[in-house]
Amino acid sequence: MPALPLNGKSALVTGGARRIGREIALALGKAGADVTITFRNSRQDAEQTVESLRALGCRAQALVCDVRSEDQVHGAVAAAASFRGRLDIVVNNAAVFESAPLDRLTTAQWDAVFETNVRGPFLVAREALPHLRAVRGRVINIGSLGGHRAWADHAHYCASKAALHMLTQAMAKAFAPEVSVNCVAPGWIEMDDASDATAHRFAAKTPLQRNGTAADVAESVLYFAAGAGFLTGQILTVDGGLGL
Repeated sequence: MPALPLNGKSALVTGGARRIGREIALALGKAGADVTITFRNSRQDAEQTVESLRALGCRAQALVCDVRSEDQVHGAVAAAASFRGRLDIVVNNAAVFESAPLDRLTTAQWDAVFETNVRGPFLVAREALPHLRAVRGRVINIGSLGGHRAWADHAHYCASKAALHMLTQAMAKAFAPEVSVNCVAPGWIEMDDASDATAHRFAAKTPLQRNGTAADVAESVLYFAAGAGFLTGQILTVDGGLGL
């Protein structure tokens, strides 16, 4: 793989202001891509991420976009495509994660998770498709180990990610041969808000004896974005073996 395998490419990362989305955006920027990120509420984080991307030497912009809104998605994708006159890579990262006992789960909670985690990627990919087809582009969805394994207190989240995994495969067939569509499904990823006890518990259950990082996810996204030319419809579980 060349030193800057995405040189001249343009990428869109939804929910790219912070956490895993930020790391994905930075990985794409380091690989040479110009990057558009979207955010809903994290304006300050988005501005900091754009500054970090520009420090890498790439062009970057941040756009407000609620991926549940058809109109906002239309505007954001159009702005991303016009930023460099093309759109090569779409990373559907924006998502919500929530814990709730299934027997007390409300329809509002259920709908809110599905609107972001499934409707959002559908809207973004559908809107981006003409631009991606023009350059034989790529879509990378961010799924979850929860889409493969049932977690009792996260039923709506698990169901939404399972739906996204299936949507990935449907898109791969529907968008072929011009556009490849794949999915990275992280397991337990350490974040600053996780307790030490929880982190130790998951690391102990993981064959590789550590928890995942945002950089692990970003590296896998880069694999689908810059290499893997003959792969589509794949769900890559990045969990250190936790789901085995």
